[in-house]
Amino acid sequence: MQIDPVDRLVKAALISDEEFVHTLREVMQRDLRISVRELAEKSGVAQSSLYKIVHGKRSPNLSTLRAVIHAMRRITHSSEGEFIGLIAARPVLDVIQERNAEVDGRKVRVREYPVHTMEEATIAAIRAEREGAMAIVCAPIVSSVIEQLVNVPVATIIPRESVQRAIELAARKAWL
Repeated sequence: MQIDPVDRLVKAALISDEEFVHTLREVMQRDLRISVRELAEKSGVAQSSLYKIVHGKRSPNLSTLRAVIHAMRRITHSSEGEFIGLIAARPVLDVIQERNAEVDGRKVRVREYPVHTMEEATIAAIRAEREGAMAIVCAPIVSSVIEQLVNVPVATIIPRESVQRAIELAARKAWL
């Protein structure tokens, strides 16, 4: 099983600067196939700073490391295509038949985030957004809190309607 490139980069950063530089170059060239310029654009870090880091002439500070990691996460998850994060208890998730939906002629994946508590639901919402969710579907009891925490559309599962309709609503909101 291959380890996620971003996880490899984080582990390398914890080992040493040299390991981080080596892994950063490898991830950029082999896994993501992006240039220093592209990473600079996506991370908001100056191209000159990234160039120095990639060539071992400078160690990244914590804010630079965070920006690079977040940008790489966005890059890796955007390559997986659009998805909607579905946050619900396992029994709700078990009744869903489809993990892909077609909404207005466009395909969208559904990524499940099983939770048991309201705290887990809020954490899952933040995680889903960080992983690139275009929208989130969740229970009414947490939707108002989640809407205040994330910058993506949130749709509520209403028991008398299907989860599929909530997914379609979330996708339409995201595409507006």
